[in-house]
Amino acid sequence: MGLAAAGVLVLFGGLVGAHAALQSAVHVNLKLADANEPPSRITMAPAAKRAMPAVVKISSSKIVKAAAGMQGDDDPNSLFQQFFGGNGPGGGQRRFQAPPESHREGGLGSGVIVSPDGYILTNNHVVDGATDVRVTLTDRREFKASVIGTDPKTDIALLKIDASGLPVITVGDSSKLEVGDAVLAIGNPYGVGQTVTMGIVSATRRTGLGIEDYEDFIQTDASINPGNSGGALVNDRGELVGINTAILAPGSGGNQGIGFAVPVNLARSVMEQISTEGHVTRSYLGVTVQEVTPAIAKAMGLKGLGGALVSDVTPGSPAAKAGLQSGDVILSMNGTPIGESNELRMTVSMMKPDQTVRLQIVRDGQQREVAVQLGVLPGQREERASAETGASDSSLKGVAVENLDAETAREMHLPANTHGVVVTHVDPASQAAASGLREGDVIQQVNRRPVANTEDFAAALNHSQGEPLLLVNRAGNRIFIAA
Repeated sequence: MGLAAAGVLVLFGGLVGAHAALQSAVHVNLKLADANEPPSRITMAPAAKRAMPAVVKISSSKIVKAAAGMQGDDDPNSLFQQFFGGNGPGGGQRRFQAPPESHREGGLGSGVIVSPDGYILTNNHVVDGATDVRVTLTDRREFKASVIGTDPKTDIALLKIDASGLPVITVGDSSKLEVGDAVLAIGNPYGVGQTVTMGIVSATRRTGLGIEDYEDFIQTDASINPGNSGGALVNDRGELVGINTAILAPGSGGNQGIGFAVPVNLARSVMEQISTEGHVTRSYLGVTVQEVTPAIAKAMGLKGLGGALVSDVTPGSPAAKAGLQSGDVILSMNGTPIGESNELRMTVSMMKPDQTVRLQIVRDGQQREVAVQLGVLPGQREERASAETGASDSSLKGVAVENLDAETAREMHLPANTHGVVVTHVDPASQAAASGLREGDVIQQVNRRPVANTEDFAAALNHSQGEPLLLVNRAGNRIFIAA
């Protein structure tokens, strides 16, 4: 017993001795930092300091008419959360209550100062339908903001506040971003105050997400949460490279490390058109295109997988007039290669109408060049005209429409021979919204008068007396709406 006890003591004592020796060794070799020596570390602090003063908080409110017989929250299972940051009730669905006729809905977002005299870039969905928009600077000053113009197709809006000498962010070049570049997301998540998160560029030129009509997103894993919408995505020099727009958040409503930002090159192009012309005018080629898959490339005898395959040409379009045909593969535009079909659509949309472009194409295995004079995207001029004529004095005030072309019909899964005008915007506070008219509805008749285009629509409204009766095609089903 004594030997055993002694053995235990020896073993324990050996451990204690070893530990004491290790402590001594660590103490002897420890080198204390010199307080006068500058820290050696990887930091994004300089970039953050340059950009943060130009990022603002945006508070907005709008009047929303409640639907009769139901009151509840938004669908929590929405795949893509375009975070308006609303402050509505957090409870579950409440059905069959008698809701008020209307209520004021508030929201929070972010914005970026791009000029010292008060111009601010943000997302369209941050201010969409808002009746009151206010901007709070980093020094806590608050200003009432005017909405200069919006572009729902890219989710960009331009605001203006009455101020001068404001801090301005430096605008970078988003085309130079590479996967793996470090970036910062700056904004006001959940209204807690300005916050900076760090990540990398996970991907560029993300498309096909169904978030916007024109998608060319920067993907990042920097934490982005509700309220960050419209905030800045900056590079390691503090330069603006994107406007934070959306997150992938299945079921949770919070950050999952997959965020999307509109490239600043696209946002700047939209902003310049809004500031000079008051609206965005897009060019139009008139083709429906698809990707060149390995199977298609093999069947057509193509050497590579780049380019955009023309599957349809709209009659009377610039492409049709230039002689483009279904089955052509567009390889480049003005000498710039087309890597995938979306690149063609984005490139054309950012060009000026009436500009002539040179397309390098492959037809029947032979390369050739085709010159095309671009047109104006159908529906844009007509949309503004209809908003200023017949709809202004009718119950359809606050409704915007555009012509239904073959490409739009295909995207809406409607037959190619479907006629009518597509509803592109319905003011939530309008009588039309209360009657049940929705964005995406195709109006085919007004008071039993057929509507084939925006001119027919405006003429029918001018002849209407009282509330017009609309025949609407909604996802392939036809219904009547008394608007």
